[in-house]
Amino acid sequence: MIRKSKYSPDTQTKISGLLAGMILALIILLSGCDSANLFEADIPPEELQAVDYTPLPGEDWDVSTPEEQGLDPLLVAELYHHAAELETLYSLLVVKDGNLVAEDYFNGGSVDKQTLVQSASKSYISALVGIALEQGCLSSIDQKLVDFFPELADQITDPRKKEITIREMLQMRAGYPDEETDQAYLEALYWGEYPELIVEFPLVSDPGTRFNYSNLTYSWLAIILHRACGTDLKSYAREQLFEPTDTRVGDWLQDRDGHYIGSGGIHVTARDAAKFGQLFLDGGEYNGEQIVPGEWVADSLQSYTENARNYGSSLAFRDLGYGYGWWTARAGDHDLSFAWGHGGQLIVLLDELEMVIVTTADPFFGQHDEDSWKHEKEAFYLVGEFIESLPGE
Repeated sequence: MIRKSKYSPDTQTKISGLLAGMILALIILLSGCDSANLFEADIPPEELQAVDYTPLPGEDWDVSTPEEQGLDPLLVAELYHHAAELETLYSLLVVKDGNLVAEDYFNGGSVDKQTLVQSASKSYISALVGIALEQGCLSSIDQKLVDFFPELADQITDPRKKEITIREMLQMRAGYPDEETDQAYLEALYWGEYPELIVEFPLVSDPGTRFNYSNLTYSWLAIILHRACGTDLKSYAREQLFEPTDTRVGDWLQDRDGHYIGSGGIHVTARDAAKFGQLFLDGGEYNGEQIVPGEWVADSLQSYTENARNYGSSLAFRDLGYGYGWWTARAGDHDLSFAWGHGGQLIVLLDELEMVIVTTADPFFGQHDEDSWKHEKEAFYLVGEFIESLPGE
């Protein structure tokens, strides 16, 4: 049973409103989106030729042009023309063949702005699990969840919970619920005391049988990494992932017990998010050094659940699947993998085209209503329609 609320009546009312907003947003998301209308009008060629998306000076990326990398510059110009119309977009970057070919910032965004990338953080957590396996902190992704929380073992009454593996957690198939489906689950998520919820939250499916988008599952994975590797997660990530890829991580949100949150707490710049995407596009290598094991990258970008989220055409991506912290989908004729965070945080990998596309945007922290979802879907349409316009290789 979920604990009695520790919130005041006023706060409970706010949470009730937040949940109602989430449900309304989901209904809107499933029913379609008018965002596509933003991108239907023809743009005069002279306007497209005036669009400037030249990458800024800097030493962290090799810079090129769309023409030099085989991209139609007018298609890229159209992409950036539409991007400038979006009210909450912070950044848009396009990387082709390892070169930054287009970059611009909007609405207070900048090359140095570190944005909360929300649930795109899960893709970073997955990478850290792969590194921990390579280093021996973890022996196998078939290790059990309960093995890392021995203080809770005697309190667990559902025997299925004792069989949940790290593999199933990575795949969002552990059996725990999507927190947005129930006020008590949502309240517990926002309260921020996570380990005991392993006991308190009921399973809604047998482990390994069904996809449920559980934020808590990735926060528990973050705690597992902390306990298995013997250091706080931010320090471990800085040493093993961020510094080796010349990434400057910003704030990282923590729960009430001081654990770094695995479901969505990392702040990075758009350029550093693009480095992370390029790292996975390159099989885990950065500047000739293997940072994330190549086999782990391949396993992470597979889909273990078909139709993980049935949004129809409302995201301009279709056939959504889920790997280890990464989504899979199709847009036009192209297969893709992507990290996805609320508000419009996207790190999109197009392996066949050797391309990475990154957007950062207002993260709408704590806001899951019609307005936030409207803007999030605009980011999807922006990127999805650009991908649809690209020819195959």
